[in-house]
Amino acid sequence: MAAHPEDQKINILTSAYCHFLPQGDIAELDMGCGAGSFTVALAARYPERRIIAADVMLGRLRKVVRKMDQAGLQNISVLRVEARNLIAMMLPDASLNRIHLLCPDPWPKNRHRGNRLICSDFTSQLHRVLKTNGIFHFSSDDEYYCEAVNKVIAASGIFESYPEGIADLSGIKSDFEKRWLAEGKAVHHRAWIKLPLPAVTIGH
Repeated sequence: MAAHPEDQKINILTSAYCHFLPQGDIAELDMGCGAGSFTVALAARYPERRIIAADVMLGRLRKVVRKMDQAGLQNISVLRVEARNLIAMMLPDASLNRIHLLCPDPWPKNRHRGNRLICSDFTSQLHRVLKTNGIFHFSSDDEYYCEAVNKVIAASGIFESYPEGIADLSGIKSDFEKRWLAEGKAVHHRAWIKLPLPAVTIGH
């Protein structure tokens, strides 16, 4: 038996295109899923949905597998992959109903802000992989970061604020949100719905 039997259920992606999403399935991505509390609770509440747990940390993903096995869940796909590569190169167009990016590192220092995921280019890739009326869900305990992300998304012109897009998540929290709440911190949630791309005009 392998030292870590959980590894048999972890798909390691490098550059391959993802074809594991059955057409017609409701599919949601927990991007940077951590130890998987949010992923597993979401999958348990909605067994008809395909939930994708993605992270680069193998130890965290092993915890996700253990939790989903303990809960007897069959609707979770576990991916070891870097988020930028997954969104930009691996997922097919219009393949996801909802993307969750929960409590990522806000990289507050000026010299580190280039490490933040949310920028205009990444926003366009989020739009590409979401289905019609797909939802992007973001949370952070850093209110300044939340507002910075809100400005980037609003400036894109391809998403619109849509808080009701996460109304079905009541009581489902990520590992980091649980930690911040236990420390008395507030966690801010934002949600946006995908808009159609503007019409292309040529000439004057």
